[in-house]
This record gives sequence, structure tokens and C-alpha cells, in this order.
Amino acid sequence: MNTDPRGTMVQQGNIIRIDNALVEEVVCFTNFNGYILISYAVPQKNQTISIETIRLNLNQNTVVLNASGQRLCPCCIQKGLWINAIFSARMTRSIPPQSNAFLILIQRNPKAPSSTTTGRISFVDVRNSAIYTGNLNNINSQTKYMITEQTSIINRSGRPISLQNLSPGQLVTITHANFQTASIPPQTTAFEIRVLST
Repeated sequence: MNTDPRGTMVQQGNIIRIDNALVEEVVCFTNFNGYILISYAVPQKNQTISIETIRLNLNQNTVVLNASGQRLCPCCIQKGLWINAIFSARMTRSIPPQSNAFLILIQRNPKAPSSTTTGRISFVDVRNSAIYTGNLNNINSQTKYMITEQTSIINRSGRPISLQNLSPGQLVTITHANFQTASIPPQTTAFEIRVLST
């Protein structure tokens, strides 16, 4: 059964559309040039799904809109956001394939069903907006949780705190997306992090 929130790719003539894609990486060269790496779901014959990625090149002709319809610069796109994308059907044969993005629509809220996991923080990566749980010395036991602007982080008193206030060793409950990437360690998006104890 497909419970992954990511939408599939649909081609309409010379244009391809993907709804509900996850932004995995953002690289900006200038305010108007760069690229994003997005992931999307591909249904398989055995009722499962695989996760594919595509690189969308951004330029001055790429239109980026937020959920309210306001225009943003392409470099305002952030890792961990959910987007709808319309891009050229002409793609490179590289891995991942590349195409030129025409329209990026940033979604208001993640549409992912969520799960909750309790564990101890092993590493806080403020620079890349992520935390890791599991054994720091065993990558196979770790999970990486991406922090977005929509992620709420709450201390033991129920008050909002920033990512910088988290530290290794804290016991936390993480509400996160149901999917994980196939990377090592696996990666998913955190919707809420609640500190239980230090």
C-alpha cells in the first residue's frame, strides 16, 4: 500500500508536472541561477513505491510562488520544503536526470502522514538544519531528521526553542514524515521535536 506522501510524475506534451515533491538539496549560484534536487514517488507493480530524484535547474525565467501566490526568488526555496513543480520534458540522461524548471509552487504545510519516534539526540547539525538520533559511532543505527521552517521545537515546559538549544544526549519525541530516504543514514522530515529530558 502506498503511504508515501510524494506525488508521481505526470507528462503533458513537452511539460512534466510533479505534485508534492520533497526538496532534498538547494544550490544557489546567484539570486536567479542554481538548482534544486527533488524526490518523488514511483509506484511499482508489486504495490510498493520507489523514490526517484531529479535535478531542476533554476534561472531568471523560473517562476517561484509561495502558498499565497506571492512571487519569490528561486534561492528562497529551502531544503525540506514540499513543492509542486512544472518543468521541461527535455531531460538529460545523467544520474540524477536534469531539466529546466518553469514553475515551483511552495506548499503551505507538509501533506505527509506522520509517525512519532522517541530517542536520544546523538548530533545536532545546525549548519545543515538537521539532528541525528542513534549511536554516533554506528551510522547504521542512526536516523537523520531534517528541520524546516515549519518544524516546531518545544522544550520540556512546552515553550518554543530554536535548533541551537538542542544538544546531544537529550531525550526527544519526534513527529516526522512516514517516509525515509534510502540513504545511510536514512533521512526524513521532522514536523515537531519535543524535549522530554536532558
